[in-house]
Amino acid sequence: MEQLSTARAEFEEVADGVHLAPLPAGKRAGMIYWRIEPGATLPSHSHSNEQLGFVTDGELVAIVEGTEYALEAGDAYMFSSNERHGAENRSADDAIGIGVLAPPREEPDWRRTASAVDRG
Repeated sequence: MEQLSTARAEFEEVADGVHLAPLPAGKRAGMIYWRIEPGATLPSHSHSNEQLGFVTDGELVAIVEGTEYALEAGDAYMFSSNERHGAENRSADDAIGIGVLAPPREEPDWRRTASAVDRG
């Protein structure tokens, strides 16, 4: 068994105001803990993985294939394989949640690399 508390999860800022922390992953699915700051945008993207998630705190707007969906704490969501999606936090508080990708996801193409951060 692998166990990791979200209280000990280590976030990395992967886009301006978008933070991801890995949680346990297996061969068929992986979990990610996410936090999106007020005013931040998760870039629009798609991938072959199915993605399920749950908003634990705050609220944000998911933008799926150009349609906006309001999500708030307690809401679950699902993005189908290859469905173009992103999100914006238009509130004054952090939006926080858990995502599950099946199969586990490789590096997202929108992810800011450490060298890009260092270059400013």
